[in-house]
Amino acid sequence: MHWRSLYSILLYLSLPVVLARLLLRSRRAPAYRRRWAERFALIPAIAGRPVWIHAVSVGETVAAAPLIERLLTEHPGIPIVVTTTTPTGSQRVRALLGTRVRHYYAPYDLPDVVARFFRRVAPRLVVVMETEIWPNLLATAQRRGIPVVLANARLSARSAAGYRRVAGLLRPALGAFHTIAAQSEADARRFRTLGAPVQRVQINGNMKFDLEISAVSLMAGHALRAALDPQRPVWIAASTHQGEEPLVLEAQRTMHAYAPQALLILVPRHPERFEAIATLCRRSGLETARRSTRERVRSTTQVYLADTMGELPLLYAAADVAFVGGSLVAAGGHNVLEPAALGIPVLVGPHVSNCAELVAGLEAVEGLVRVTDTAFLAQAVADLLGNKRRRLALGERARQQLEVNKGATQRLYETIHPLLTEPPATIGLSGNRAGC
Repeated sequence: MHWRSLYSILLYLSLPVVLARLLLRSRRAPAYRRRWAERFALIPAIAGRPVWIHAVSVGETVAAAPLIERLLTEHPGIPIVVTTTTPTGSQRVRALLGTRVRHYYAPYDLPDVVARFFRRVAPRLVVVMETEIWPNLLATAQRRGIPVVLANARLSARSAAGYRRVAGLLRPALGAFHTIAAQSEADARRFRTLGAPVQRVQINGNMKFDLEISAVSLMAGHALRAALDPQRPVWIAASTHQGEEPLVLEAQRTMHAYAPQALLILVPRHPERFEAIATLCRRSGLETARRSTRERVRSTTQVYLADTMGELPLLYAAADVAFVGGSLVAAGGHNVLEPAALGIPVLVGPHVSNCAELVAGLEAVEGLVRVTDTAFLAQAVADLLGNKRRRLALGERARQQLEVNKGATQRLYETIHPLLTEPPATIGLSGNRAGC
């Protein structure tokens, strides 16, 4: 049996489990029970042969945003469709891009669902972020002569080892990409080893370095800081995970001896946990104000719970020091470049497998501090809040690391620009007009 046929059968058989999992997740995050029709490509037809950009969740959306902004500016007549798989990704799309793009949840990679999505959207180009390799999507695009670009492509050694077990399924999928724009030589080598055509793999750099914090977010952040009290030292613990908030709150309590005026902005990663974290804060004995209910921050407030979505850039802009969560617990960490772009010192815990190269790069220029536990976190934050010269120097080194690594988005734009001007139906996989 053909590998892709077997894959499709297994997907159909697993669909009840997938839907049950969505229902289960929706008990804590109601957004998961909304807009199900989109996951089956039951959406309106779209005119104008849009560019379809798929970014699985928040991190990929942030990385894709500068490219989307460029496309909106340079090609205002071409619609942009952005798909994500998570509600948090959807919320970040709306926060960054508003109504200038259309957002849908990504279609399941089932043959009939994918075919329906292509009929309704009729994209001229598909840009897939990072490591989203969907065999039926790629086969459908190839059959229709629509180029697909894997942007900001990354592949860890562990993932590559897993993919080797399904080489018969993966090799044709990789062969369907017009271009694989890898982040690094190591990523490019792994894609080639797994069967990607050598001539279609290029080293492009990491698009996450092209992050730009909008003027609107900066102004909102400065306004928030003024409202919180510009004289108080402020640190932020962003994108925290379950089991991590107690550690962060303990660090804030410990810091009271070193920096009694310090205010913690606590930003949990997942909205379904907001109520539980609010309860945790109250039980911790630390005076807490919630952003969602506009509770007043007094001079005695120790924790400002940012239980809202889509506001992380402005919250970073209101802080002096940033701890990036998912790293004191084994969640792999999150994007350390967002605070770095603002010139804010970055702290992370030991678990940074999701962003190991970015962390190593910042650490190499002394733009980041690794902490191992609650006591170390409290001491590191207190030291930075109490030493403005060191804090500003560390933050500036982090910001400069971004500046010297920019350019991946421009290189990708140069790759896809010819694909936007060719008649979509005549573009072949090599980028040339398809012939007989």
